Amino acid sequence: MPKSEFLVEPGSGEGERLDVFLARKVPALSRSRVKKLIAGGAVHVGGAARRSSYLLRPGDDVVLEYDVPGPGRLQPEDLPLKVLYKDADVVVLDKPSGLVVHPGAGNASGTLANALLHHFPEMAGIGAPERAGIVHRLDKDTSGVMVAARSARAYDSLVGQFRRKDVWKTYLGLVRGRVTAPEGRIDWPIGRHATDGKRISVRSRHAKDAETYFRVLETFPDETLLEIRPTTGRTHQIRVHLAAAGHPIVGDRLYGRRKDGRTEPRLFLHAHVISFLHPATGERLEFASPLPPDLEEVLRGERDRPA
Repeated sequence: MPKSEFLVEPGSGEGERLDVFLARKVPALSRSRVKKLIAGGAVHVGGAARRSSYLLRPGDDVVLEYDVPGPGRLQPEDLPLKVLYKDADVVVLDKPSGLVVHPGAGNASGTLANALLHHFPEMAGIGAPERAGIVHRLDKDTSGVMVAARSARAYDSLVGQFRRKDVWKTYLGLVRGRVTAPEGRIDWPIGRHATDGKRISVRSRHAKDAETYFRVLETFPDETLLEIRPTTGRTHQIRVHLAAAGHPIVGDRLYGRRKDGRTEPRLFLHAHVISFLHPATGERLEFASPLPPDLEEVLRGERDRPA
């Protein structure tokens, strides 16, 4: 039986659950599949069987005895990229709305990962094979700033920073309704919806902690512009939290609602600022992406509407 072996290093896997670690290291396997392999004795840590919930320690040697199916090879594609910053370790990008971050079901090509591989061929060996140095994601319809790794040390550093919450992100979002509190915190746990696999819910049986802060920037007759700062990075977190609070993101066709026959814009959620520690120097860097013209046009329309 073929083996895959992983060494847990400080800052990269330390304190992580065994099943979460393996699902991240072997993207071809889902977390549920990893749990079954662990339960079936196909995984050993330091030569001993462990539970899925085992928390890894520096120096742990994780061995997976399983013939991992190889994913289709990621192909470089000459797609345009808006690069805000680049050096030997990182590249900071301004992702447009409509661009999928990496290949998945129904999106085998035409993704940000394909574009990165064309513009930065050295990223082919960074992280998971189909990710090309990508360490976090934005939803397809969310625009804004992202960071990706161009070196192995940068990848490990950024993954560790996201886990320790050393990466700070700020979004701009227009939501339905008037938010009366000038600022606030939403901390409802969220997880996969019980019956709809495409949705995340605050009523999930397998919810995980999630925390989102917001601040009111501008109020309109029936919409509010918010500055949003998530401190955790759950799937659809901002959209789910605000929808559950009664203020879905404008243009959110999954968690929102249509409004009085007016034309729905695209999702009004934009990753405005990202801040992280440079993997080589430790210096804190910050990059911003201005609100795109289509979203600025939405705001102009709200400002021009009679009260």
